[in-house]
Amino acid sequence: MNPPDLAHLTYERKGHLALVTLNRPEVRNALNARAYADVEGVFRHIQSDGDVRAVVLTGADPAFCSGEDVKQMMTGPQREQSQARLVSVRPRLTPAAEAVLECDRPIIAAVNGTAVGWGMELALFADIRIASEKAQFGEIFIKRGLVTDVGGMMILPRLVGPAKAAELLFTGDIIGAAEAERIGLVSKVVPHGELLPAALALGERIAANPPLALRYMKDGMRRASMRDAREFGSWVSGALGRLFQTEDHREGVASFLEKRAPQFKGR
Repeated sequence: MNPPDLAHLTYERKGHLALVTLNRPEVRNALNARAYADVEGVFRHIQSDGDVRAVVLTGADPAFCSGEDVKQMMTGPQREQSQARLVSVRPRLTPAAEAVLECDRPIIAAVNGTAVGWGMELALFADIRIASEKAQFGEIFIKRGLVTDVGGMMILPRLVGPAKAAELLFTGDIIGAAEAERIGLVSKVVPHGELLPAALALGERIAANPPLALRYMKDGMRRASMRDAREFGSWVSGALGRLFQTEDHREGVASFLEKRAPQFKGR
């Protein structure tokens, strides 16, 4: 099967293993509207391709994904479209999140650099995370006056414990690879040059197992740990719909673009 037409991702098949690479290295793989659509499209494609048994997700160096492309989405030609999207969020999982979460193939995130904002969400949506020594992780949504997606509030506490998750979510702090391994966010840390080979080798070991059993195994784990993901995703979307319209959100974006300290007012 041919993959969808992709603008900001690359897709390769290595036997029964799919390699998906976020490919906007000039902006540290930040996601614009087309990149979000690419994520959704490629994971819908994978879900429909019975020959794919496992997935490795990574980013083109130097980053995994730096989150949303705030500069382009809020100041470029997409500004009006982005503003309309922000105030008309529907109560449901976002399409890209839904596509990744509904993929029933094991997903390995090979985190080669910065993974913050929705980049960290993508890493959390994976079943296994392997990090380069250069990796960094951060749930920085609070800095923009927003809440995180399903990954931060449902998956992160299960991985690192409620208190540590609360610390990361409430502060927006960014942590390095060693700390991520210590708290259980990633399975292991490897030298940067060994990251992709290690992820592909693990993916090949997984893909060598019976494909139907793999899908049932993942489905069982998902049912046990994320039983209310759709309902919770609706709550997240509703909260974002309200927060996108606040002065604090606009200040969070403006201060980021203007490289200054924000002045939040609680409205």
